[in-house]
Amino acid sequence: MSKTSNRLFQRHQGATLLARLKEPRRFLQVVAGPRQVGKTTLVEQVLRKLTCPSLFVSADEPTLKDIAWLVTQWERARFMAREAGRGQAVLALDEIQKIPGWSEEVKRLWDEDTRAKLKLHVIILGSAPLLVERGLGESLSGRFEVLRLTHWSFAEMKSAFGFSLEQFLYFGGYPGAAPLVSDPMRWRRYILDSLIETTISRDVLLLTRVDKPVLLRRLFELGCQYSGQVLSYTKMLGQLHDAGNTTTLAHYLDLLAGAGLIVGISKFSTVPVRSRASSPKLQVLNTALMSAQMRVTQAEAKADGKTWGRLVESAVGAHLVNIAHNQDMELFYWRERNREVDFVLRKGRKLFAIEVKSGLPKEMPSGLLAFSQSFGTKKTLLVGSGGIPVEEFLLHSAIEWLD
Repeated sequence: MSKTSNRLFQRHQGATLLARLKEPRRFLQVVAGPRQVGKTTLVEQVLRKLTCPSLFVSADEPTLKDIAWLVTQWERARFMAREAGRGQAVLALDEIQKIPGWSEEVKRLWDEDTRAKLKLHVIILGSAPLLVERGLGESLSGRFEVLRLTHWSFAEMKSAFGFSLEQFLYFGGYPGAAPLVSDPMRWRRYILDSLIETTISRDVLLLTRVDKPVLLRRLFELGCQYSGQVLSYTKMLGQLHDAGNTTTLAHYLDLLAGAGLIVGISKFSTVPVRSRASSPKLQVLNTALMSAQMRVTQAEAKADGKTWGRLVESAVGAHLVNIAHNQDMELFYWRERNREVDFVLRKGRKLFAIEVKSGLPKEMPSGLLAFSQSFGTKKTLLVGSGGIPVEEFLLHSAIEWLD
């Protein structure tokens, strides 16, 4: 196994999934995450390490699959499990969200195997986490465990591909695109065509009702352009030159977040309803999404302090979003009058305030002290100039700094 493959197996909880598949108690194993973060490769590696028979099939084909296809694959796996005698078999279903009504059928088949005491373990993979989890919640309550895969971190890209900090800030954390960085034009086309366009057209527009697809696409572009900035939905509509309503815009932002592209971070408040109703802070989940649309080279971006500062702040923000997702933490920003805090992490009742100093001039002064005095913090961190170096911060999980 190559160094990259080893890193992939380790960072994506490969050992955890392998152990779960060896347990006598069965749970539906769900591996969810954005496109091109290694879900398929991880599961294939896990299946190769098993001694029992396995079947890996994908619904990600040019022609849409249906329930009949799903049942056929399940029956093939059942036959393998019966042939194994007292042993077991594993069925892996990739891109499950492409099959209309998949969750109800999986529930029926899973419950049949449970009653028959058939030792068939099942893994479900999906590149549209929001859609996969919606199906799980609707039909499969109490039957599944989830392994959530996020974008690759700086530490992982450095370990697997030798990325420098500058390379990571510009080229981001897509392992599949890493071999193309020596040819920036080819790298850019790969990000735009194979990642962005495929995710929007196949994981969002094809599977979800979107009445204004052009508005959703333009919202994604706006999110990349203004990553790290707070924009009200009203201002977004003005920027997008659309007469739509803010509810539609908020829904589309949720869809883009579910596809692993951009998120809207809410303002921190001790009153949950105020937090949900706040203007979002736009945040890309991978800086490659910004760079591919900038039409400037890495050297040109580095020479422009404003552009580079945006990449630094967005890289730190993406790092925190992904860590919060895996550590069951909540991420906010805070702004009150002339004070602000770039990021606020909440774990249980503990609050952590983080300010990023990227060299960009701030519209408002740091509010770390004001926030701490108002709400009480477990710890405050300054990342960048005068604080923890950006490279040092990104090389470690945020939870390590907070502990």
